[in-house]
Amino acid sequence: MEETNYITEEKKKALQDELSYLKTVKRKEILEALDAAKALGDLSENAEYHQAREDQGKTEDRINQIDHMLKSAVVVKKHSSTHVEIGTTVTVVKESSKDKVVYSIVGAEEADMTHNKISNKSPLGEALFGKKKGDVVSIKTPKGLVKYTLIDIQ
Repeated sequence: MEETNYITEEKKKALQDELSYLKTVKRKEILEALDAAKALGDLSENAEYHQAREDQGKTEDRINQIDHMLKSAVVVKKHSSTHVEIGTTVTVVKESSKDKVVYSIVGAEEADMTHNKISNKSPLGEALFGKKKGDVVSIKTPKGLVKYTLIDIQ
């Protein structure tokens, strides 16, 4: 059984834009590169031709991947809740530091630690999922067990 992938409206738009670019602009560029490479002659030792074919394969794979994501993903909106779920923003305190950290809980495709977006499939995301304000979760890390207290859910 396939797992459900969750994406936000913004990610859906970004994927649609990328798909449009790949299908129109990128495909055309690759076909032009293939034509130019074929004009050079012998295809068996033609590096430009082989590179263009490789680019074509990667582009078609990405198109198929995006198509699949858009067809199968569930779009979630940012919202408030009493429990941690996809689309909520949580504030946690790491037991050892006492510094508050704010994370957005997103689907795996959108995880981005540079913007504090953690996946519901990440160790911390999984531990927090379904919890409510005041709950304490423990996460096994290479350095040992780390505890986080859930301060707020938005």
